[in-house]
Amino acid sequence: MDEQGMVIAGGGLAAGSAAKTLRAEGWEGPITIIAAEHREPYLRPPLSKEFLLGKAPEEELAVNPAGWYADNGVDLRLGETVSEIVPASHVVRLESGPLVPYRSLLIATGAQPRTLDVPGAQLEGIVTLRRFEDSLALRSELSRGGRRVVLIGSGWIGMEVAAAARTYRNEVTVIGREQNPLGQLEPELGDYFRRLHEAEGVTFRLGEHPVEFKATDDGECVTCVVTNTGERIGADLVVVAVGVNPSVELAKDAHLTVGNGIVVDAALRTSAEGVFAAGDGANSLQPFTGDHVRSEHWSNALNGGKVAAKSMLGTEAALDIAPYFYTDQYGISLEYSGYGQRARGAKLVLRGSIATVEDGLAGFVAFWLRDGAVVAAMNVNAPRSQKALKALIKSRAIVSESRLADPSVPLAELTAAT
Repeated sequence: MDEQGMVIAGGGLAAGSAAKTLRAEGWEGPITIIAAEHREPYLRPPLSKEFLLGKAPEEELAVNPAGWYADNGVDLRLGETVSEIVPASHVVRLESGPLVPYRSLLIATGAQPRTLDVPGAQLEGIVTLRRFEDSLALRSELSRGGRRVVLIGSGWIGMEVAAAARTYRNEVTVIGREQNPLGQLEPELGDYFRRLHEAEGVTFRLGEHPVEFKATDDGECVTCVVTNTGERIGADLVVVAVGVNPSVELAKDAHLTVGNGIVVDAALRTSAEGVFAAGDGANSLQPFTGDHVRSEHWSNALNGGKVAAKSMLGTEAALDIAPYFYTDQYGISLEYSGYGQRARGAKLVLRGSIATVEDGLAGFVAFWLRDGAVVAAMNVNAPRSQKALKALIKSRAIVSESRLADPSVPLAELTAAT
C-alpha cells in the first residue's frame, strides 16, 4: 500500500483549500485527493451566477492555479470515489478496489441536489444544478433564448438561475411552496426580490408545487408542469432547485456520528480518531453560538478546509467565523453574514428603504437584532459594508434600533456599546 499520509475525499473548495493549507503549514508528506469528477477542485458558487451568465471563464473556477497540485506533490485521483472508510485500520477503500492508508482523513464530499418523486420527474429536460457539467449544459440551453423555463424552488439557487434565464431572454416561471421567495428571509425582504424579478418579467406561482410532469408525444421530453392547483405550465426546460442532501453515506457506514450532516466539533473532528469533515456535508459546532450548524456556502468550505488541515496536523484551530454568502441578480448585489439560526425570529431593522425596487437599487442594509445585539446582517447594493457588518456581529455590542436604522451613523461606529 501507499505511504500513510493525508487523504482528502472530495473535489470542491474545502478539498482544494485543505490541500493548500497542509503544504503552507509545512506538511511535506503525501497528500492524496480522491475526487469523483474528472476535474481539479473548483468553486461552485459561480455555476449559478457568473459562469452561468458567461461572465467568468472556466479557469477562474479553479481553487488553486493550474499546475499547483503537480508542483506541490499532491496526488490527484480524479474520476475516483471512496467506497469505504475503515477508521480502525486508518484506510479507505476506493471504488476501483485499492486501499489507501491515511494518517488523517478529511471527508469533503459535499452534498447532492434533491430530486422530485412525482410522475415524469425523469423526463429529458428536467435538470438540477450542482456540477460544472450541469452549469455548462444549462448555459447552452438558456443562452439560446426564447425557451419556456420553469424553476422549481424559490431559494437562492432558483432565483439566481431565474435571473440568468431572463437575462438570456427566456420566458421564466418560478414555482415555490412558500408564499414568498427566499422563505428563510422575512416576508418584506422576500417580497423585495419577488418584485425585482417581476420587474424583469418573471412569473411566480407561490404556494404551489408540481405534482406531475407531462411529456411530449414521443414520451421523451418534458412539455408541461402540472401543479397542485391543477394549473398546467408549458415548459421546454425545468430546473429543480429544492435544496441538497449532505453526502453522509460513507460516514454512516463507518459508524461516525451523523445528524443533518457529519457531526464535528469546532476543530472539525468527527467521532472517529483521525477523521475530519468540512464543507457542505459537515455539521460543525459554532463556538460563537454554541450551536451545531451545517452551512452550504462557499466561505464555510473555504475556511473549513483551512481549519480541517490545521487540525489534521495537530495544530489548534477552530471554525469560528460568521457564515457568509453573496448573490448577484440583475443589477442587485447582496452579501449576508451571520448566524441564520439566531436570526430566525429576531427583530428585523432596516437602514434604507425597500418600498420599491428602484429605491432598493440605491442600497439598503438589514440587521437582525436579538437581545440587543446584531446576530446577522445583509447589505444590498451597499458595497464595502461587509467588513463593518462582520465586526459588528463579532463584537456582540448592544446597539439601539434607532442607531442601526440611522444612515448618518457610520457602520464602523456601531461596534461601540450604546
